[in-house]
Amino acid sequence: MFPVVPERALLELARTEGGPDTLALLVRDQDTRRLLLLRAVLDAAEAAERSVCTAAQKARLREDWALLTEADRLPAADAPGPERRSGHATTRGTHAAPRGSRSTRTAADAPPGVPGGRATADALPGAWGARVADDAPTRAGAGASPSVAHAPFANPARARLFHPLTGPWARSCLRGLDAAPGQADGERARRLRRDLAHFSAIAAVVAAGVGIPFSTRLTARAGVLALPSLGALHTARSGDVPVDVTCTEGRLVLRQADAPDVTVHLESGAGAWSGALAWTPAHALPGLTPAAPPLPLDDLDPYRELPDGPGHGNLRTPLALDDAERKRWLQAWSGTALALRSGGQQRLAEADALLRCLVPLETPPEVGTGRGSCSATRREAFGALLSSTPSDSVTLAATLVHELQHAKLAALSDLVTLHRAGPAARYFAPWRTDPRPYDGLLQGTYSHLAMAAFHQRRALVSGLPDRDWAWAQHARYRAQVGAALPALVGSPDLTVRGRRFVDEMAAAHERMAEHPAPRGHVARAQAYVASARALWTRRHASALPPSNG
Repeated sequence: MFPVVPERALLELARTEGGPDTLALLVRDQDTRRLLLLRAVLDAAEAAERSVCTAAQKARLREDWALLTEADRLPAADAPGPERRSGHATTRGTHAAPRGSRSTRTAADAPPGVPGGRATADALPGAWGARVADDAPTRAGAGASPSVAHAPFANPARARLFHPLTGPWARSCLRGLDAAPGQADGERARRLRRDLAHFSAIAAVVAAGVGIPFSTRLTARAGVLALPSLGALHTARSGDVPVDVTCTEGRLVLRQADAPDVTVHLESGAGAWSGALAWTPAHALPGLTPAAPPLPLDDLDPYRELPDGPGHGNLRTPLALDDAERKRWLQAWSGTALALRSGGQQRLAEADALLRCLVPLETPPEVGTGRGSCSATRREAFGALLSSTPSDSVTLAATLVHELQHAKLAALSDLVTLHRAGPAARYFAPWRTDPRPYDGLLQGTYSHLAMAAFHQRRALVSGLPDRDWAWAQHARYRAQVGAALPALVGSPDLTVRGRRFVDEMAAAHERMAEHPAPRGHVARAQAYVASARALWTRRHASALPPSNG
């Protein structure tokens, strides 16, 4: 089902690199896992008790699934309009199909598996089983040329399912469907209703993207109907509001009680415009490279919020970007490709291959001014990068380098067991004031190793305006990595492949000594790490078992 990671690819990734084949392998595997996750949602809904997922909810889920299946069979048109698809409208949801129209197809009529998936003899068990590993498309297959890497997904159904924020939605669905009959009341039931309603919105967006005429009823939650990749309708009334949606000839008509109809015109790619004040369009940034598609700047998706719990600190998403913030994003983004390239062509290539959307975050007060920022990735949202508004292109480029290493290592860890260390937080990391578990130390050291390489490459560029700052950044990151590596290398919990991975990380760290930073920067970086270690030791060492001091 899942691919084997070649030794060459493992060592490339250990150096915080990765050629086209290696990056394509990670992307393809994550796409396959997304399809399996979706099928798990559908199977869980079918298996759920009626007190958890009602018969009506299951029926609607099948209708939405059938609509996705129909859309998956059709190619995407280059532009919206009547030439995209002709025929009678399909009526779904709370309405019966009118006489003479296409009848609503159910999941039983569709081939098993993910939308458009081929049923095979070795299909996985379950109502929607399919051999998805051989059916998951990717923007760049093995050995793909740059032009192939930037080609659109084969169809918008898959593109929507592979959108990073579909992952958090699916996880939320599974949590709701996993409830025992006695736990399915109150807030958990309300959240599950919201999650299932969002799947209806996803299916509607996909169908509209290929020009399938349809009519359906969707539900706005808390006065907002989010149509992923298109925009959001703000309803006249608050709370849960039914909205009737009709799609014909490249436009959507959104109808609610006690409010004027809102007509939304689909645009090629992402986004949709309307003259109505109740409609907020989705926004996207230009492609990172000339051949790349626009990159969503998503401040509308209801599943962009970070979950509560440890590890996310004060990171929060804003309700929406205003025009000024959006312009700041665009200004920083316009020079990001050049800034990435100045740190090595590899950094631009991996951002181009892995990044699928940006999610704006509020800037916590403690970040301050200057080049400070806050950022995060989410394991369940592969391809999404969450960040506060960047101050400039170099800051944004550094954020991409840092966070995409977390995405790469998480994707690799899904394929290769690197260690068997437990979750005990007992390791010193110079960039944190709290003890870290082994896996957290590995993740942090890996991203800091990439940052050290990125800033060193920039510092070696003659004539760089901020060359001295780049040297200072390189020296600090390299000193931090040097302080963390002994605990990683010395762990008895490493697997054989994990040992090769960590040893190659150490070798990459050593090779940086061939182009040392100025002595003053090195001395200050070493003093910084020594101070951090002394403070950490006073706070934690007496209460922890021996680790790395």
